[in-house]
Amino acid sequence: MKIVIAVPAFNESQVIFKVLKSLPRRLKGVSNVDVVVIDDGSLDQTLKEAQRADVNIVRHLLNRGLGAAIKTGFSWAKKQNADIVVTFDADGQHDPRDISKLIQPIILKKADVVIGSRFLNKQVIPSDRFLLNWFANFATFILYGVLSTDSQSGLRAFSKKTIDLIDFKADRMDFSSEILLEAKRHNLKVIEVPIKAIYTDYSRIKGQKNINAIPVFARFLVKLLR
Repeated sequence: MKIVIAVPAFNESQVIFKVLKSLPRRLKGVSNVDVVVIDDGSLDQTLKEAQRADVNIVRHLLNRGLGAAIKTGFSWAKKQNADIVVTFDADGQHDPRDISKLIQPIILKKADVVIGSRFLNKQVIPSDRFLLNWFANFATFILYGVLSTDSQSGLRAFSKKTIDLIDFKADRMDFSSEILLEAKRHNLKVIEVPIKAIYTDYSRIKGQKNINAIPVFARFLVKLLR
């Protein structure tokens, strides 16, 4: 079995080396783990830091957005004939130990998509992040009829079947909800597992910014009114 951990990155030079070095190269029952960084047009030293970590790298010459970076990661994983793709944010918000929890339901054929939810366990979540996620979950349900406790989670696992089937169009943050729509459209089994959220000053700055929610929710509203 081959697993690819796809790490989309834009201007993450301060932390990406540490994040990449923390990622497992072996997992329970899996010895073939590849890490690929999708450098989404970074203007800082992200590329050099990723090269220093000795991982696979795919570059976008221009910043195209998180959704576009994930699509590139999926394409790379398909070429490697990956059985599972895990997406992992580059800002240090995720705990690498949670990866094993995400892939097990797919290995056991109990799920096609596994979402790491920050809201299934009791933990301290900044109030602005809680409200943004609640609104995104609500919009995802209203638009697509899909329930999720953490529709915007960056830590997810996808089976080979899933990455072969889903075809999301969004290049920006709203791709997260579109993935759930695609899963529903193809009758894929989606489950959520609890994960740990690591909020630092840096990850809060680099993560989904509050101001970014305005265009994302505007696109949600446009879709809703069509």
